[in-house]
Amino acid sequence: MIEAFQEQRTLVGERVRLVPLGPEHFDGEWAMLQDEESRRLTGTHETFTQAQVRTWLATVRQADDRADWAILDDSAFIGEVVLNDLDEDNRSVNFRIVLAAHAFGKGYGTEATRLAVRYAFEDAGLHRVHLEVFGHNPRARRVYEKCGFRVEGEHRDALWWDGEWHNACTMAVLSTD
Repeated sequence: MIEAFQEQRTLVGERVRLVPLGPEHFDGEWAMLQDEESRRLTGTHETFTQAQVRTWLATVRQADDRADWAILDDSAFIGEVVLNDLDEDNRSVNFRIVLAAHAFGKGYGTEATRLAVRYAFEDAGLHRVHLEVFGHNPRARRVYEKCGFRVEGEHRDALWWDGEWHNACTMAVLSTD
């Protein structure tokens, strides 16, 4: 196992801090999961119960194949960023981020993305970070491009949302980029 995923540390930027996600973030996580715009942009169909969210937050730090952080502005929860689906053999990991709607357009997502990608390369020694972004989320795609991600392909009609099909763009950034 990759040690950086077993002993996840806090990451500090100029405007945000990424702290290991845990039970103390329930209120922010729950509110974000209820936000329709955040759910739409991430394609989250599933409805979670408070018990499911509490159980997840109580156990997420035990995982040694992923890194989950709460994104904090000062001390307020504004989202989460995740490195998951670790492929140790190929030194690759998936990236996922979600912000509360009130945090959109303020640069928090860009800074959190850069911090997590740097962690993947410098702390975890990975080579590739990849993601999917839905076509109806151009703001996120611009953030990823700004952070060095390159388009690798398009999955046609990957998400059914509100009676319409949406494509998903696959993107990745390499440690050598």
